Amino acid sequence: MRAAAALIALALTAGCSKGGGDGAAGGDNAGDALVITGAGGNDGQGAEVVSIGPDAATADAAATPMRDRVAVIGVLNKRNGVERDVTLKPGQAVRIDGKVTVRLRACERTAPWEADRLTGAFLQMDVLRGPRQWSRVFSGWVYKEQPALNVVQHPVYDIWPKSCAMTFRESGPDTVPASSAVPSSAKKSPEAEPSPAEDAPSSASPSNAT
Repeated sequence: MRAAAALIALALTAGCSKGGGDGAAGGDNAGDALVITGAGGNDGQGAEVVSIGPDAATADAAATPMRDRVAVIGVLNKRNGVERDVTLKPGQAVRIDGKVTVRLRACERTAPWEADRLTGAFLQMDVLRGPRQWSRVFSGWVYKEQPALNVVQHPVYDIWPKSCAMTFRESGPDTVPASSAVPSSAKKSPEAEPSPAEDAPSSASPSNAT
């Protein structure tokens, strides 16, 4: 659940990023300000609007900047059954059959140390309604492993993420470096010493057996 919540938080961040919903996602979502509401506020109704930065531990986990990630998006025409894969970077778009445009705003994978493994992409889909009349029919996060979390409701086209190429740092927010481990204070047991009987020459006379 923590991994799903992290991706949903990224969706909120992308929706509130500078430049509006139609801007290109050329930079990192980690730099966007996140506006939340909390109790004890200044509006007379117990709500206070505050601006905070992103979770530093989560932002530092990914080694690949958003602009350098590469996503593979599946596009299905449900009328003729034709499925194709398109490769995009955040901020890029592709037009298919001259009738549908798919734009990638962001892609994300949960870190290897997370319990739930999810691959998500913030996608926008526009379809041609008439001469030069494009209509946005979908804008939001979709997930490879759990497509039911956000369904693309369109009678002809369906889109979903297949992969998001990115890397993570060697340590996560819950990782303790080996060098910081505290040495044990327990007293080491002394090494076994040979007994005097083993070191002393044997006084028994050699056998005279023939």
